[in-house]
Amino acid sequence: MTTTPGPARRRGVLLGVDVGSVRVGVARSDPDGLLATPLETLPRASAETPAAIDEDLRRIAALVVEHAAVGVVVGLPRSLSGDEGVSAARARTYAGVLAMSIDPVPVRLVDERLTTVEAHRALRESGVAGRRQRSVVDQAAAVLILQSALDTERSTGHPAGEPVGERRRKPRTKGTRT
Repeated sequence: MTTTPGPARRRGVLLGVDVGSVRVGVARSDPDGLLATPLETLPRASAETPAAIDEDLRRIAALVVEHAAVGVVVGLPRSLSGDEGVSAARARTYAGVLAMSIDPVPVRLVDERLTTVEAHRALRESGVAGRRQRSVVDQAAAVLILQSALDTERSTGHPAGEPVGERRRKPRTKGTRT
């Protein structure tokens, strides 16, 4: 059985973002889309301080320019059953504002179930102490989110996740004009 490859991935850096309630982790890929590496952790203030949220977004937008990123993937925290709760809604909102901030660079939401748990485990196994983990766990989770997206894209030929901010056209109904 032969498979038809999907569209070729545009060469360039992708950024991965893990939106936490306290910090935002950022990772980047190499230009060939093979390997995700940690980039930076951004402090995040509460939702009551919109200026701090704006600062997160400004820094990510600056990283997009600095690394000439061709896309950004944002982790979408779903429950094990696949349902979306408050955290997923916050991630969707954050991704939507980010997409407007960096347009025309595309933003996609990628399932991130258990990435923070896996990041803590990997850091523990590598000997990173508990207090030190807090400052890098969001970066590690961003690496896992991005690596998962890269692996999916490489194996399927299609970008992982769902696009953010793309307007979908309504299908035309026969006999009506829109």
